[in-house]
Amino acid sequence: MIQKIITISLLILLSPILLFISIIIWLDDGFPILYVQKNYGKNHSKFNLYKFRTMKNNTPNIPTEEMEQPKKYLLKSGRILRKFSLDEIPQFLNILNGTMNFIGPRPSMTKNEDVIKNLRERYGIHKLKPGITGLAQVNGRDANNYETKVAWDKKYMENQSFILDLKIVLKTFYVIIIPKNIKH
Repeated sequence: MIQKIITISLLILLSPILLFISIIIWLDDGFPILYVQKNYGKNHSKFNLYKFRTMKNNTPNIPTEEMEQPKKYLLKSGRILRKFSLDEIPQFLNILNGTMNFIGPRPSMTKNEDVIKNLRERYGIHKLKPGITGLAQVNGRDANNYETKVAWDKKYMENQSFILDLKIVLKTFYVIIIPKNIKH
């Protein structure tokens, strides 16, 4: 319940920024403003993950890392949104609908991440609700391979605590302000 109260407060506080980002995306490439992606959540349940759209309309529906030239599909605004993780803000809607937490393992895409899905199952990580941020995001982000991401998720699962969550939140702000390890 506390996450939902915090989320509603943040959405109200950030509403001018959300409106500004929405207008920029619309001016850049029209509607839709949000991108909806199928992901695996807790216990491999499928859910819709919400993001601000950073890719052009009519972009092939394949994972970015499988594209030959992903940058040619990025919106002008998409580069900045991704660099500073602003495209992730709509995931607050996932917190409100109960499919995500602020902190936890990142949800895996249903399209391309069977490897990570299977690794998470092996270690029991699939039993956790996914988060907007987590240890893998603040310790390497896109530079991590699947095994490293799952190792960070396992470490989080084994050491969950308020103090660890607080450290992750603080480090999240740091990696947003000084972004690195972002491939696309």
